[in-house]
Amino acid sequence: MIVTTTVLIITIHVKGVIMKKFTKVRRVLALSLVLAMAFGGTVFASDSNTALVNATYQQLASRSTYTYTNASELSRFVQLGYACNQPQHQGPFSITQGSLTTKNWFGKKSSKTVYVIALSGTDTDVKNQSTGYWTDLLVGFEQDNKYIQNVRNAIVSHVPNGSNLVVTGHSLGGMVAQQVAADSTIKKNYNVLNTVTFGSPLINGFQREGTVKRLGDTSDPVPYLSLTTFTNIIWQSAGLNKESGNYGSNLLGAHCESYNRADVWGAYDVTGTKNGGATLTLNMATTRFYYSPVIVNQ
Repeated sequence: MIVTTTVLIITIHVKGVIMKKFTKVRRVLALSLVLAMAFGGTVFASDSNTALVNATYQQLASRSTYTYTNASELSRFVQLGYACNQPQHQGPFSITQGSLTTKNWFGKKSSKTVYVIALSGTDTDVKNQSTGYWTDLLVGFEQDNKYIQNVRNAIVSHVPNGSNLVVTGHSLGGMVAQQVAADSTIKKNYNVLNTVTFGSPLINGFQREGTVKRLGDTSDPVPYLSLTTFTNIIWQSAGLNKESGNYGSNLLGAHCESYNRADVWGAYDVTGTKNGGATLTLNMATTRFYYSPVIVNQ
């Protein structure tokens, strides 16, 4: 196992106007979010995990068409957005054209053309990228942020109006994925069919369009770190699909590696439904990554 750790000196400066609005509960959550999202400053790279992600990158590099049948394959695709998984950094999120095939109760298959929006999470290795701790805090409190703004702009600019969307993300990316599904501009101009998150807490629960599935390893604390833990703990917990990768106290492994393992998440289909049977065919030749700068050009 290779664990590359970036030494972090975290200085948290919360602007006075916002800090005055924090209740005691919110301050506790803010501290919890920062401590947990420090995972983003650490690259977890076991040999097995690296091999899985590298194999997915080879699929992308081939510019061919691949069909994903389970959630672990989708998770590996999402993690291609991390800078450590790209030979040359191209941005934390991607848009890919594909086809979603589902079955009804009678086993009849139907397919729809979709655009898959894949968002990686906290990444402090890239300068001027809106995937840092301040974004973690803003999204955890369900606030507007540069990451969702950049994703929205990319969708509006590069995805045809009226298209079907499948949105997926890991950690911070999964939180922003839920913000995408709840965004008024997106809902007005597109059809959000499914949102699948890996290791992410509940965000914007009542505003999200389409079916949302949150997947969380039993040893991963991050799926509980949002404002909803204090406002609706039942939904936060009961709405999480849990499986154990047997990580025990290895919280980092649970958060960064578990979701790529077919032995843990192979029973979940690409929509995050256990024993669901949905598949996702992606045309890798259409995949494009996008930058998410701190300064957004409207």
